[in-house]
Amino acid sequence: MLHVKNIRTFYGKIQALWDVSLDVGEGEIVTIVGANGAGKTTLLNAISGIVLPLSGRIEFLGKRIDGQAVASIVEMGISHVPQGGRLFPEMLVLENLEMGAYPARAWRRKKETIEQCYQIFPRLQERGSQVASTLSGGEKQMVAIGRGLMARPRLCILDEPSYGLAPKAVQEIFKVIKTLREHGITVLLVEQNVRQALEMADRAYVMENGRIVLEGKSHDLIENDHVRKAYLGL
Repeated sequence: MLHVKNIRTFYGKIQALWDVSLDVGEGEIVTIVGANGAGKTTLLNAISGIVLPLSGRIEFLGKRIDGQAVASIVEMGISHVPQGGRLFPEMLVLENLEMGAYPARAWRRKKETIEQCYQIFPRLQERGSQVASTLSGGEKQMVAIGRGLMARPRLCILDEPSYGLAPKAVQEIFKVIKTLREHGITVLLVEQNVRQALEMADRAYVMENGRIVLEGKSHDLIENDHVRKAYLGL
């Protein structure tokens, strides 16, 4: 579904990504793990068109997307839920969800998709008329993911969905991510909870200093000596 080949990105004169390659197959949950500053968010931003790679190529469903406008990439079927959610704080929960139905194909089916979001996140139906700024951290993250799903994506990119959440809320969010593929959605996940991410994902990539240093099946990486020492504290 997604093919990233040898991309390099810069912030001014500072190189952030060094010949990074990555693949995501349809129906997979793939995670990218690594320390803060490793380049994970930059990679996600390059995929979704926020950052323009200097070289390399990115293909989605066989079509090249690097250099395309962000809106065009959303139209193609990629939805990006950024770290921290970034809701519209003074808008209602329902209004925040509706903002995610940006593509014309999604807007036409927004009522249907809202009902699907309520099935995934029953609490959001209770909070529909509530101002987003009054929600708990876990509820805000539910709205952020729901807003991403409103675009009816084929691929959902999630950047640190558990960031800043209480342990109980983290478990709820991970439970939901597992169910997304049942709704026909492929997932590319960046996550700080390395063990939970590896236990949930099919495959994983480890990023360090802007490079992919390890990749493979998640259960294999859990047993990798470097991963165990650097990220699992074992």
